[in-house]
Formats: sequence, C-alpha cells, structure tokens
Amino acid sequence: MTNPIFELSNFSVFYRKRGRSLFSRSTRHEVVRGLSFELNKDEILGLVGESGCGKSTLARGILGLEPDCTGQVIHYSSYPQMVFQDPYSSLNPRMTVERIIEEPFIISGKYKKPERRRRVEEMLQQVGLDNRFLSRYPRELSGGQRQRVSIAAAIIGRPQVLIADEPVSALDATTQVQILDLLLELQRSLEFSILLISHNLSVVEYMCSRVMIMKSGKIVESGTPERIFENPHHEYTQQLVIASRG
Repeated sequence: MTNPIFELSNFSVFYRKRGRSLFSRSTRHEVVRGLSFELNKDEILGLVGESGCGKSTLARGILGLEPDCTGQVIHYSSYPQMVFQDPYSSLNPRMTVERIIEEPFIISGKYKKPERRRRVEEMLQQVGLDNRFLSRYPRELSGGQRQRVSIAAAIIGRPQVLIADEPVSALDATTQVQILDLLLELQRSLEFSILLISHNLSVVEYMCSRVMIMKSGKIVESGTPERIFENPHHEYTQQLVIASRG
C-alpha cells in the first residue's frame, strides 16, 4: 500500500532553444517527458541517470522553479526543501553559518532571536557540528562541513520532503559515506521522505528502497535496488550496473 507525500502525473518540462541565426525562431524542447510517479511517506527514492538526462530539471520542476511545465505535481505536504550538489555555490558567502541556518525562520517571521539561536544550535548538533561553527563563513569550512550546513538549513523547518540533488558527488569518498550516513540518520529520526538524485547506482543502492532509472527525460526502469542490480531489464540499466561494478 502506498502513502504518497507527492505525486506526478504526465509531467513534462520544456526549454526554449534558439536557432543559430539571430532571426531564427526558438523551438520548444521537451527535457522531462511525461513522467508519472509518487514519493511515499518516509521513503527514500533514488533517481539515477547520466548527466544531461533531465534529473536536475525534474527537481526544479517539482519545486515550481521551471516556468514551462505540463501535467500535474500534487504536494500532500508543504513544499520540498533542496540540498544541492555544490555546497559552496549554494551557500551565501557573506553570511555566517548561524545566519544561513536561521534564514528560513527570518523569511517566515518565526521566532524571536533567542529562540532562533536555540534552534540553530540544536540543528548544528544534529548534523554533527558544534557552536564553534556559528560565526564561521562558508569559505572557512571544508566541503563536508559546508554540506552539513546546507542540510541543516534545508531541514530546520522540518519539511516532510527533501530533494537531494547529487549531494555527495563533489566530496571525497570518505566524506561521501559520512554525509550519506548523516542523511539516513536524519531521515529516520525526523521522519521525512527523500528524492535522492544521483548518477551513481552504488549511492542509491546504499540509501534507497526504490530506484528509478532515467534516460533522455524518461523513466526507463524502476524497482528495488536488489532487483535492479541482480536483474536489470533495460539495456541502459544493464550498462549502468556493469559500470558500477567496474
């Protein structure tokens, strides 16, 4: 039995592409092509595909950040929050860690300064940092520490859905495992769902209970990680599995 936290129905995202001539008309190009799927409550769903297949475009479409979409996205909770691939470019370099994490509360007008500070300190502890980091700037942090701050800022408002777009691909192997374990721990303790976007099948095998394989804007195969790894049906999935074992 499914318990969707959001679902897509025949959802497409389009880009306008100009011709080579200054006077040529732009053409409408379908990047995400008629997808229908759901993310269930407390589920970690993996979306795998090579760069340029439409994964990040789909994420932006789900968040309402793409202007040219058709079909339907139904959110059964508040809007998802997002963790990006490159924590350095996604964090405001002029803000301290405290200001970055409390930003959602400032925007929403929630809580006075002492309560915001208390919640930020609590959130820092949950992502494995301490109060010494409150006054630091992104440039003073390691890649793993920046991603911990990004995660803290995304979940401090207790969203029910987190979209993680290649959250560890910019990190070294040891730090990747630490961040993935942190996401698993937070997901279980705070009970939110994750749409985990990756080009790496091994990452989603480690994290996810269900996997979708994306190629050229379409879902070509889906199933449990065990089934995908042991008996991939689509030729593209077979290539990914072979590559992940190499």
